[in-house]
Amino acid sequence: MSDPTSRGGRARFVDASGVAPGRPAPAWPALVVPKEEIDAEVARLAAMPRPPDGRRVSLVVHPSADPATPGLAPGIRVALEVLKPGEATAPVRHSSTRVSFCIAGRGEATVRGRRIGFERFDVWNVPAMAAYVHRNDGTELQVLLAYSNAPLLEKLAVHMVESGDDVAAALARDVSDASEAGEPDESAVAPPAGLPPGVFPLDEAGAYLMPYERLIDPVAVASRPLHFPWRAVKHHLDELQSLGERYVGRRLYLLYNPATGRTNGTTPSFFATMCVRPPGIVDRPHRHAAAAINYYFAGSGRSTVDGRILEWKAGDLMLSAPGWAVHNHASHGETVYELTIQDSPLHIAMESLLWQEDLKGPIAVLGAGRGFTTNRS
Repeated sequence: MSDPTSRGGRARFVDASGVAPGRPAPAWPALVVPKEEIDAEVARLAAMPRPPDGRRVSLVVHPSADPATPGLAPGIRVALEVLKPGEATAPVRHSSTRVSFCIAGRGEATVRGRRIGFERFDVWNVPAMAAYVHRNDGTELQVLLAYSNAPLLEKLAVHMVESGDDVAAALARDVSDASEAGEPDESAVAPPAGLPPGVFPLDEAGAYLMPYERLIDPVAVASRPLHFPWRAVKHHLDELQSLGERYVGRRLYLLYNPATGRTNGTTPSFFATMCVRPPGIVDRPHRHAAAAINYYFAGSGRSTVDGRILEWKAGDLMLSAPGWAVHNHASHGETVYELTIQDSPLHIAMESLLWQEDLKGPIAVLGAGRGFTTNRS
């Protein structure tokens, strides 16, 4: 049995007894990035040789930013991007979401198969893991400001960025599929039911405008304290033991709070699940962007996390899945009960919940597209 502290180190206990309630940390000081400095950086980028991927990019970084997660605000990255006439970028995709804003020139963006011709002061979004390219089909420099939540995902150690032939092939398939579907393309959606008063469509592809009055008065969802008694939960949980050894899912129930809606949470940030593991059950290895913390209150077992084997028993608390680490769990000779806390709802809301249920299968963005199924009838 390997020593669980051999690579991961030990957690610390920090005594917070009697500590006064905390306050938010001091805000980063406000600052202005002058037009003259932006123009000078655009000129510098334009004068440099074309990078291999075609992306002349400069990050606009606050002096208070952590060098490891550079941003103009703690959770917001702003990038300045320049393309010369006739140039195009290589395809890329990432788990951060992005808002693009053209401040000079014109061009075309192809995002998940949809071609968007844009001009100065146009805005468009890039969903998580959507392959995209930019082209400058004009006669002037194309200058974009790109805003993303990359610093937050980097702080959580789950920011994925991909490029290369696989991404180029995915973009080509998206373009082909969109062309066969005709206009409007696959991004078109039916009008949502129950739109707030004052909201109206901007086009037929799903863009809407909302007035300020709705922005400062969003639809309220009651957030109530809920109780999930163990005796009642255990009754339903134990029924899952009959699923058998061939079952490929996890034998658990989410302690669901309806106020979290589609993000499947117990709170807006976390879900809590109760899991039962019959003796001798070995889970299929999988991974997800969400981090998981388990508390085992019956039984014992082992987990393999990023290649490390860690043994655990009743009463142990464990960071069982750092974000995007391949992991699986196995029970020993007795039934295991555990509580798992995971930040999946936060990731679903951010469109960053990457999930790979089978390491030989696809990676999905849960909550933004098709998810997975099990072999349960």
